[in-house]
Amino acid sequence: MKTLFVSDILARSPNADVTLLGWLRARRHSGGILFLDVVDSTGLIQCVAQREGASGTFEFAKRIPLESSIEVSGTVVTHANKPREISLKSIRLIGEATHAISPLPRSEINIFDERMADHLLSNRHLYLRNPQAMAILRFRSLLMSAVRRWFEKERFVEFDAPILTPIPLYDDGTAMQIDVHGKKAFLTQCVGFYLEAAVHAFERVYNMGPSFRGEESRSKRHLMEYHHIKAEIAFADLEDIIHIVERLLHDVIDVCWKEGGDIIKPLERPICTDGMHPPFPRIPYEDAINHLSSEGFSIAFGKGLGSDEEASLSKLFPGKPFWVTGIPRIVEPFPYVIDQEDPRITRVADLIASNGFGELLGVAEKIDTIGMLDERLDEKGKRDDPRYQWVREIHQAGCVPHAAFGMGVERLIRWLLNIPHVRDAIGFPRIFRRTIAP
Repeated sequence: MKTLFVSDILARSPNADVTLLGWLRARRHSGGILFLDVVDSTGLIQCVAQREGASGTFEFAKRIPLESSIEVSGTVVTHANKPREISLKSIRLIGEATHAISPLPRSEINIFDERMADHLLSNRHLYLRNPQAMAILRFRSLLMSAVRRWFEKERFVEFDAPILTPIPLYDDGTAMQIDVHGKKAFLTQCVGFYLEAAVHAFERVYNMGPSFRGEESRSKRHLMEYHHIKAEIAFADLEDIIHIVERLLHDVIDVCWKEGGDIIKPLERPICTDGMHPPFPRIPYEDAINHLSSEGFSIAFGKGLGSDEEASLSKLFPGKPFWVTGIPRIVEPFPYVIDQEDPRITRVADLIASNGFGELLGVAEKIDTIGMLDERLDEKGKRDDPRYQWVREIHQAGCVPHAAFGMGVERLIRWLLNIPHVRDAIGFPRIFRRTIAP
């Protein structure tokens, strides 16, 4: 088992003898000296082989294909104003790279270059090795860990909800339908129904898992399969959940900023810290529609906001995420509370990211009375659908006021790292109109 990594060697005293397992990233030749760039998951170190005195090792190292896995042994040396390197004594080939691909996965390429997108996606299983791709996914791991630690600190219970469900959040056509033993089922769009059941046991619950979108969209912030951070709290209203989300974002971004600097160096861009300054400004949905109309957008009350509309609104709040509050009931699913002061709208708010990155998450005050639930089920044509009976039963068994939020992991990463598309924020993206491969 490997126990020594490049980062360990770079921190060690010189003159130590080491053996390192890794991959051959690049090779340069100058007269009787051979320079090998050897990488592992923690970094890169240069290994130097001299023809004189070690001709066998020198000649063998010249023939090893790039991207091959190798074992190198030698002495750590330091030169003035230069990184440490290994003076090579021996090299062993572990796994020869025989599959030809260009450009090489670990080479200095721009993974965000749209001209290369199809090639990189078709060979994602190899280009995961690219330093930029690795940086994003390592940052993702840090972020998810920070979120989980935050929930634990705030006394939330992690609840694993099912991926297979008999009911979609919206209409059947918006979800991915599958056949289970001859009966219709769906891949989950949202675990909210199950968290709603769990919150009446544990009071504070969260889930971090996959969600699936059946309704096609080819925007830069939509995938067929993505990950959701979902949470619900009992005895809470809209203001409570807005406050919780603002604290969560502040604290998680603070962790990522403090601990993620070295991780994202290959991206050559800073972490966006706009979310570290709550409370965030708010604009009522109706005011937003009126502003957009004055700006020339063809949009009426009751229509959802698209990417262009959100980007225009973000100019009202430069450098800040902002809330759009009071989303119309016609565009929101049935579980959310109707605003008693304005029955056209729901007690729902969407957080729009700064800098034109669009909707980041949604929060909602959820219905706790059977009367309002039945009204909304009637409105959405689901009142007589037996599949929703168990949801009604939750509201007939000591249901309490409760609130929830849902945030897309890939959208959050895209915003924080200023990357062009959510496809770059997940290991193996599933994109509309693209074959599911690899």
